[in-house]
Amino acid sequence: MPSTAFDTPAKRFGIVDCNNFYASCERIFAPHLIGKPVVVLSNNDGCIIARSNEAKALGIGMGMAYFKSKQLLKKHDVAVFSSNYALYGDLSNRVMTVLATFAPRIEVYSIDEAFLDFEGFDRWDLDSYGREICGTTQQWTGIPVSIGIGSTKTLAKLANRLSKKMPGLNGVFDFSSCEDQAALLSAVAVGDIWGVGRRWADRLQRESINTALDLQQCDPAMIKKRFNVVLARTVQELNGVSCIELETVQADRQQVLCSRSFGVRVTEAKDMRHAITHFMTRAAEKLRKQKLLATVLSVHVSTSPFDDRNEYYSNAATRRLIVPTDDTRELTRLAQRLLKGIYVDGHSYQRAGVMLTELVNHRNQQTDLFDDNTNAERSKELMMVLDSINSQMGNSTLHLAGEGFGGAWRMKQLLRSPRYTTRAGELRVVR
Repeated sequence: MPSTAFDTPAKRFGIVDCNNFYASCERIFAPHLIGKPVVVLSNNDGCIIARSNEAKALGIGMGMAYFKSKQLLKKHDVAVFSSNYALYGDLSNRVMTVLATFAPRIEVYSIDEAFLDFEGFDRWDLDSYGREICGTTQQWTGIPVSIGIGSTKTLAKLANRLSKKMPGLNGVFDFSSCEDQAALLSAVAVGDIWGVGRRWADRLQRESINTALDLQQCDPAMIKKRFNVVLARTVQELNGVSCIELETVQADRQQVLCSRSFGVRVTEAKDMRHAITHFMTRAAEKLRKQKLLATVLSVHVSTSPFDDRNEYYSNAATRRLIVPTDDTRELTRLAQRLLKGIYVDGHSYQRAGVMLTELVNHRNQQTDLFDDNTNAERSKELMMVLDSINSQMGNSTLHLAGEGFGGAWRMKQLLRSPRYTTRAGELRVVR
């Protein structure tokens, strides 16, 4: 039947993925590293969490312990960086802003991925459009990206994966343009399909479902009965039936957690108080950014479970607030009271953190009938000023005195690059 102007437009999705994102961020301000191996380390410089293609070619594995790989890294003159989350977060925002200009709707899926809505783009040459997206994004932000396009989000994710592995595609692949789709699906392991975890992959393989083609040819009703409805939807998505919609509005968080391993073991109560204040400050900032209020606060501390020389100790305390809040001062006061009840002298603490749960939207706040609203308004205004200054001048420019200054307990970042885009004092100097 010929199409008419009243036909429902076919669903089309694109997913843009930043290539080796953390490593690419480091190269923007160090262009001499383009074409050379680069790795980025995890918190406290523990293990490798990001690698450039050149580093992957050297056999440097994801998750390798830094102290064990130092000799290999030095041998091949690999550039090593501590995680610079302020830089990565800011550059991610810039990439997403650029991508939003290419589609009517966008779903930010992660720090380095975003789905684009191409519904109604039936007559567009999406291969050429994808190249325009990649070229513009790299030109405007410095970050190289790849894009996969498909009639469902699952096929778009699969196309994105193939765009990086198949030579000659230059990072752009429209799955629907492929004549032999079965051959492509047969080359993809079932565990590499978006949404199929290791446990499901093991079960599927035990039933001789080894590839994406095998899963595509399964009966969705059978998969639903033997696995669950989520995997059944994946089968339908592999067959071109869109079951997973674009989520343009992020759901409210269920919890906010700020927890870190210390740069050095904490043995003094004052250092632990400083650390908890710091964690609480970061957690409260996340709350306000999401326009949420916390109802329940938990504090936890622990020593290393792998330290055979000392007794293991771990404890936590939780308290419900009378009135939900996002005020850093109120949350910190309560966190310090909870810490006092679980901190035991004589231990070498490896980790601590805070968790905020039972979050409510600030529009739905249940206030205290006998509370003075004047204090609430002053609190709101003060937090707005605090966030505004720190947003413009960098995190912790203005902070509670209880957080202290410096402190060996802070996360190790001995190889961190400057925060070029979020700290005025760390701007690149042009001579």
